[in-house]
Amino acid sequence: MSYFIGVDGGGTKTQYALFDESKNILLSVKGPGTNHENYEGSFDEASNLIWQGLTELLDKADLQVSDISFTLMGLAGIDHPFQYDAMRERLENFGLKNFEIFNDGFIVVKAGASASSAIGYNCGTGTCCNAVDDEGTMLQLAGLGDFSGDVGNGHWIALKVFNAIYDELFLFIHKTEMTKLFLEKFGIKEREEFLGTLENLATEAADDYIRTLIDIFFIAANNSDPAALELMEKMAERGAQLITAHEKTLKFNAEPIEVILSGSIHTKLPADKYIQMMAEKTTAMSNRKFIFKKLEVPPVVGCINWIFQEYV
Repeated sequence: MSYFIGVDGGGTKTQYALFDESKNILLSVKGPGTNHENYEGSFDEASNLIWQGLTELLDKADLQVSDISFTLMGLAGIDHPFQYDAMRERLENFGLKNFEIFNDGFIVVKAGASASSAIGYNCGTGTCCNAVDDEGTMLQLAGLGDFSGDVGNGHWIALKVFNAIYDELFLFIHKTEMTKLFLEKFGIKEREEFLGTLENLATEAADDYIRTLIDIFFIAANNSDPAALELMEKMAERGAQLITAHEKTLKFNAEPIEVILSGSIHTKLPADKYIQMMAEKTTAMSNRKFIFKKLEVPPVVGCINWIFQEYV
């Protein structure tokens, strides 16, 4: 029996999965995010967390590192060769062998594509757009936050929703259903109370607060609220620009070109209206045909697919 490990390391959580030679998940454990950029200890702290996760998985499976034929990791924050080298060196020092590391956006492509090539667009905690073409060339776009003009992720949506409500309550710029929904949700009577809700960001309720703002956005946008639709247009426009940039830069011979959508914004929320808008804009920007597919399996499945495509 041959065993393989896949690691999907994001900014907030990491999944470690043990696979058999038939690509079945035998065991899976989850741990904290492993993006080195989120930790004071940088690569040292992140690599230590990864090793802890791998050790937990192996202990539960009653296996040793030497029993694993190959390990493939998709890690957030591994965007440049120096980051790859730094992480690889530390994991090798722990004793890990026969492994490879990629940015986590690429395993989305391998998890959802019907062939070996596709474009992957992820909007969750952050935003990134990664692609692998028919020649195996890989390209990552976005992922640098404001520096690469990222939009459409959860934090961006929450910030823009708060901005829109503020503009109505304090600047009288426009009216939006998002204001009504927010005030009702939090039982707010005076506009100053609205500002006080920011205290949630400094508590354990921060994630719930952000999710509430995101939910409000999708309710309003799907109800054709003008302010929410304006934000949705920006999301769709930027997504289309990223996707068509991959099409223009890389080589995709077959049509339609697959676009694999991942992340909570794309797969866990009522985003069909936004996805349709993005698909229409993508078609308008390119003379190629595309098919948009929501990822229906855990991204970590991309690790075992990749292992069998190139390393076994």
